[in-house]
Amino acid sequence: MTLDPVHVDGIAHLARQVRQTVETSDHDAAAQRVWEDFLDPLYHDGDEILTPMGDRRRRKVPIDDIALTDPPFPTQHGLDSGTINPTTFKNGLVLDVAQAAMSAVPSDVELHRGRTIIMAVHSNDATVSLSEDWAVDDRGYAKRRVLNAPQVDRYEQRVVHALALYLAESEHALTNADMVEDLFVLDGPIYPTGLLRWADRETELADLLAEDDRPKTVVGNYVELVERFVERGVPLIGFVKNSSTKALTRAVRRKTNAPWVDDAAFFRRVLERRDDDGERRTDALTCTNWFRSRAGTDGVMAADGNALGIERELDPEAYEVTFFVCYDPRNDLVFRVEAPYAFTRDPDCRERLARQVLHDVAAERGPPLAVSKADELAGIDRQGGEELTRRIERAFDTDRERGYDDLRWGAVEEAF
Repeated sequence: MTLDPVHVDGIAHLARQVRQTVETSDHDAAAQRVWEDFLDPLYHDGDEILTPMGDRRRRKVPIDDIALTDPPFPTQHGLDSGTINPTTFKNGLVLDVAQAAMSAVPSDVELHRGRTIIMAVHSNDATVSLSEDWAVDDRGYAKRRVLNAPQVDRYEQRVVHALALYLAESEHALTNADMVEDLFVLDGPIYPTGLLRWADRETELADLLAEDDRPKTVVGNYVELVERFVERGVPLIGFVKNSSTKALTRAVRRKTNAPWVDDAAFFRRVLERRDDDGERRTDALTCTNWFRSRAGTDGVMAADGNALGIERELDPEAYEVTFFVCYDPRNDLVFRVEAPYAFTRDPDCRERLARQVLHDVAAERGPPLAVSKADELAGIDRQGGEELTRRIERAFDTDRERGYDDLRWGAVEEAF
């Protein structure tokens, strides 16, 4: 331990000092005011960015009751993609490897075996040109390809990570879309927000998103995915376990005190229930109504957004992001559930989707089973990632770039 007990006590004293200056009851009052006064609808710079669908309201449902009810959708399919994380090699290449997998509830072993694997590779050597043809492995259950990442002066790791992750996910989803019968659940948002955020960040990434066909192709896959499921009449949702969006909070901050770090912190304040003694009540799940969103990256797919110039076959409204927020007091977790407006414009459909998610969260004490199974199938653990990186080193006949932290935490020792 690097801190002596006296130092720990001193830090705790500092924390008590900070607490004395933060009145959490003010946060509750601020959240209540925002909920009641600003979200019906919410405006930002004169534009309507958040609109309640139906009545703006909060709901609660006893956990035991909803967990024991029959789910509205008899079968569900989930999809996730995992990576080894971006790695830089001494030969100048930067790459990430992603694999995507689809789950089924009830289980489908044949479907679970399938994989889509993408290796996104960045090189500053303009003469390097890699074959991007698809190859097939594992008796046809797995398909793989290399993606030449766009050249950038900075952010190489960010670029290869996002392109590998989202291309693997979207390609696998399109390949297996017809397997889904009742409900499709993406592990994460319905659009690749990790790519769409480039537009609001550094100029180089914004230019890349606007001008390069490769990230546009990835986003286009998600547009096509929405169209495929709308055509088949099978709902598509995204279950966001760790939402980091701040669009609502930023918009509200211009109007009133908004002390929350992000939108999830705001909704936690709105949905949490406490008894007369101030203890959190854990007998019921709570949730909001559905909202139609044009806030932040959601605005890219708004009816009046440009969708990065991607051609859309449906009415532009159909692609808009709608969401509701679910709060599980047992773990103090906030989940954001998204769906295209094409489905949630129907009040009966959005009610069925909400009840399905509430049933699953109540029964699983967390994400729906389809999501957790997909996460397990697609995840690449640390040991697997290290072994894969060593195999790539041997294939490249070079080593990864290492820094002092690798030595500090033992990675260099493991590699020898």
